[in-house]
Amino acid sequence: MDIQTLSPELVLPAEQPLNDAVSPELIDKTFGSDCIDLASISLTSRILAFSDEFFADASNLINPRTPVHRPGVFVPSGAWYDGWETRRHNPQPFDWVIIRLGVASGRPKGVEINTAFFNGNEAPVISVDGCYETAEGADSVVAEKGYNGWSEVLGKRPCGPSQRQAWKLEGQNDSITHVRLRMWPDGGIARFRLYGEAVPVWPSDPTQEIELSAAVMGGVAESCSDQHFGGKENLLLPGRGIDMGDGWETKRSRSQGHTDWVIVKLGARGKVSRIVIDTAHFRGNFPQGVMVEAADFEGNNVVTHGDSAWSELLPVQKVGPDQEFEFGRNVLLKVEERVFTHMKLTIIPDGGVKRFRVFGTRAL
Repeated sequence: MDIQTLSPELVLPAEQPLNDAVSPELIDKTFGSDCIDLASISLTSRILAFSDEFFADASNLINPRTPVHRPGVFVPSGAWYDGWETRRHNPQPFDWVIIRLGVASGRPKGVEINTAFFNGNEAPVISVDGCYETAEGADSVVAEKGYNGWSEVLGKRPCGPSQRQAWKLEGQNDSITHVRLRMWPDGGIARFRLYGEAVPVWPSDPTQEIELSAAVMGGVAESCSDQHFGGKENLLLPGRGIDMGDGWETKRSRSQGHTDWVIVKLGARGKVSRIVIDTAHFRGNFPQGVMVEAADFEGNNVVTHGDSAWSELLPVQKVGPDQEFEFGRNVLLKVEERVFTHMKLTIIPDGGVKRFRVFGTRAL
């Protein structure tokens, strides 16, 4: 009986990793102010194809939520895992999964591999490739086994058990539409994050209203006062979400006059026509009031909460539970005369907001 084995050079990195690793405690800080997760299912990313998912589904990779552990729980294939896990003894050099990004295209700036709770069955080595395909039927073409249009995004990197690990991508200026994650030779990965910036397709008509703040149009939540229960990046996602877990929510305040805030960089400098603030699913923890300030900042300087350039765009408005509140030109201040690059949403005194949408036209 012949037993096929893999030579070490197929499994281990061909060379020592470059000095591009990001320590686990710095991952959120490194990518949290100017990137989005281009591969998140929250942006409608989707799995197109995979080599195997015998033990755990590949779709778990792009789940935005933190992996969970259910020790002692078994399913027909074996122990239950919140991630992607393939069979043992892969006869091929690697297992793979192909993902269509949730944006028109994006420029990757970093990769995160989370092997949470995979210990003894984690992927020992990973690599990432990308491609740019937008023609009709592109998803089917890319998903074919013989597709050869892949370019390296991240070379082979070793992975450890049950931990977050990330790498910065230097010199990655090309846009991609699809990504291929490979693990050498097999094993399990809980989550895959591809951090980067969206490259939107703008309408040809410059007067057409667009959602300037949307993550898929290049909007980024740069900073906030607090995000104890829900991340600031959720504010810019499409749709109205599924529960309180995919909105922005702060701690309960205990001091008089407290407010919380979030700063959003628009996908393009533009004129504002209306603002929508959605408190979907926040029924007993919605803010008592909201206010929006705006500014037109130049360059890539860090924008701060206390900058003197902020000016009031939407005066304080009362909001309620679990509904959308739209504010148009009859409420917004002097919008016809100004263009903006950034918005600051302030909630009074604290609470949760599902979505923050700023509509308008690009300033050309």
